[in-house]
Amino acid sequence: MTTTTPLAGKTATKPPVTEPPAPFLERFRVPGAFLLGALLLLGIAPLVLSDFRLSLLAKYLCYAIVAVGVSLAWGRGGLLVLGQGVFFGLGGYAMAMHLKLADAAVTGQTLPDFMQLYGTGDALPWWWKPFADPVFALAATVLLPMAVAALLGFFVFRRRVKGAYFAILSQALAAAFAIWLVGQQANTGGTNGLTDIQGFFGYALDDPVNQRMVYVVVAAVLLVLMAAARQLFVSRYGELLVAVRDSEERVRFLGYDPANVKLVAYVVAAGMAGLAGALFVPAVGIISPALIGVVPSIGFVIGAAVGGRASLLGAVLGAIAVAWTQSTLSDAYPAAWTYLQGLLFVVAVGFLPGGLASLVTVLRRKRRTHNPATEGAA
Repeated sequence: MTTTTPLAGKTATKPPVTEPPAPFLERFRVPGAFLLGALLLLGIAPLVLSDFRLSLLAKYLCYAIVAVGVSLAWGRGGLLVLGQGVFFGLGGYAMAMHLKLADAAVTGQTLPDFMQLYGTGDALPWWWKPFADPVFALAATVLLPMAVAALLGFFVFRRRVKGAYFAILSQALAAAFAIWLVGQQANTGGTNGLTDIQGFFGYALDDPVNQRMVYVVVAAVLLVLMAAARQLFVSRYGELLVAVRDSEERVRFLGYDPANVKLVAYVVAAGMAGLAGALFVPAVGIISPALIGVVPSIGFVIGAAVGGRASLLGAVLGAIAVAWTQSTLSDAYPAAWTYLQGLLFVVAVGFLPGGLASLVTVLRRKRRTHNPATEGAA
């Protein structure tokens, strides 16, 4: 659109107003960050870390994958998901069941070793049999958690359960799932879980080269999921999810169903947690109720809260930092770690809601408040 203005009896045409082009560095900031992350995780880390440290990092990256889903559901959608251990466990047990059956087949057995030890008979339980198929097992690691989340979320969100009630309900689900696993010792290994996993789709896990391959797979999956989550964040759905978090009634008034919006975020986060659990099994070699109960579920949320639940990178780095701190301090102070974990959550939520990712912004805002002359001069 052009406008005309009189100038000495003539008409001058003004050019249309256009937005200035984005700075070069700003335009490539996000792709550059992903390239830097890929270089650090896939290039530098395998070169400088020992096999043991690299396996630990693979474990931490599995927790970071869960944090990506937590950032979507909680950071963007306001859903305090304290039951991600359920979906992490479903994916982990689905993968472990297939790998245990594959290990048994290598030795000519039809039953996993723990079933022979506990004397369950000669017949494999019927619900174990489909997991002998690798395609079914791989699909189940993601689709099974998503199906459970869809079923639970459909009834919960339709009844407009939210806030602390939703958090307590999801946490109760994690506790119930862990208790059920412990009670099924003959079928799930009970308290010990599924341990001593030897192979991963034909590759021996005691080979350091194969362990490095597992690490590369975990790191690559994390980067892909971060890129996918980033696209969700900036999409129209991401804006709608934030609107539901901030003002659910206004979104309903505009003709959208907030229940469906929250359900999608909850299901996607569950799928990410299930995939993380599936990758955790070959990376660590075990899955047990102690890794998926109430305390681990809270730990997933604490990592995202400390780093910054609304920031994708902050949630990932926070999850890695908290997992590293737990590995470092829990051995020296096993009784104190649980209290420290709770203290981290209280401090992050109560005093720094945006996590460490918002620390620079908070300090800058306080600096401007104490020095208004600088702000006015700027």
